[in-house]
This record gives sequence, C-alpha cells and structure tokens, in this order.
Amino acid sequence: MSMSTTVAAQWVERWESQQQRYAIDREERFTVIADVVEHLARDRPSPLIVDLGSGPGALAARLAARLPTAEVLALDADPLLLELGRAHYGTALRHVEVTIGAEGWLDTLALDRPLDAAVSATALHYLGEGTLHEVYRGLAERLRPGGVFVNGDHIGPDSAVIHDLAREIGRRRSGRCQTLAQEDWESWWAGATADPELSALPERTGERGHPHCEGNDLSVSGHIELLREAGFGHAGTVWQFGNSQVLVAVR
Repeated sequence: MSMSTTVAAQWVERWESQQQRYAIDREERFTVIADVVEHLARDRPSPLIVDLGSGPGALAARLAARLPTAEVLALDADPLLLELGRAHYGTALRHVEVTIGAEGWLDTLALDRPLDAAVSATALHYLGEGTLHEVYRGLAERLRPGGVFVNGDHIGPDSAVIHDLAREIGRRRSGRCQTLAQEDWESWWAGATADPELSALPERTGERGHPHCEGNDLSVSGHIELLREAGFGHAGTVWQFGNSQVLVAVR
C-alpha cells in the first residue's frame, strides 16, 4: 500500500512543527548549512550530498532546491520517516535506510564518486564518542579534497561556566518563542502509530528504527579534535546561538 501525498504532507508538517520544540532556531540552522554547502559546491556540475539522520528530509530538500543539479541522499534508520519523505518530496531526493555509524554503513550507499558535502542537523549527538570518531573518519575518506562536513546541533562551549550560560540563553529564547507549546516527540509517534493510513503500511510504525542512543557530551574543541584526527584540515564554528552551533569541517 502506498502513502498518499496528502497524508504524507500532513505528517511531515507535524514532524517539522514537533522538531521546532527541540531546536527553535532550526530554520536558521538549515539556512546556514545550505549557505555553506552552496558556497563550497558552487563550481561543481553535479554535487553529491548526503544528509545524516535526515528524518523525512527537510534539510535535504532545502539543499536540493538550492543546488538543482545535485544528487542528494537522505539517510535515516527509520523506515516510516523515510516513507513519509518519499511520498512528500518525491524524486528530488533519494531516501536510503541506513544506521549511521553501523559497520559498513557508508558502503551500503554504493557511492559512484566522492562526496562534495555531508550534512546533519540535530542528529549526531545521539552517537557515542567512539562511534562519532569512526563516522568522522569514514566521511573524511569519502569526501573529495575541499569537500565539507556541516553539522548543526546542540554543542556546548568548552568552558563549563559559559556552557551553563549558553543553555540559559537558549532556555530563555525557548520561553519567549513558546516552543514548549509544540507537540513533543512521543506525542507525534503515538499519533502516527494510531493513524490507520500509516499503520496499514508494510513497515510497522510501532517499532522505531532508531538505534540505541549512546550520546556524547563533547564540547566544540572535542568535536574539532575528533575531526582533525579523522583527516579534516580545517574545522570550526560558523554560527552559534546559545548551545546551538553549526560546525564546519573541510577535507
């Protein structure tokens, strides 16, 4: 049974709204990430881009719109989110079910040329430090010289005092924007599981495809150290608000 575009649009819109609860500056992050990728891939005839932990593919879709000749892969472990993305975004993206950081995960993509860019938004903080190190190393090996990795996520400053202040600034902004009034993660999944039009799909919505959350508490310098060890020549923050950062690493 295929999913209608109308149903997909409704659930993708709810997903986007729900995600704002956890990253109120999500759209600005997306814009910054797209700016970086567009700038560094502007002379490439057909850029190859992967979005790690894409969900339905909101960030990937924005990159495809910015770079119409690009091939953009939306990578996620959850089959329902990927199916929503396929129905909603159509052929603008290639959705691939894969667990980021699992053994051989990059090999399953069967890439036919080096990557021009790899991006992620509010996803990689779920990985443990060891797994993240291997992900960074794998990306560095697959990116072309001059290729870029861009990660928009909750990443704390190095100083514990500044880290606490950054979290407080983010909390106050969240209060001003009333983000806690948005639907939360569990409510979204409860609704999706109960929707007969989604539960009739071959994939079971009651069992999420997301792997176990290892988590890490790496600061900015911790990420930069791992990126340099992995083979990136340059790494640093290009945008920040509170503990929300966009971190860029160039191969």
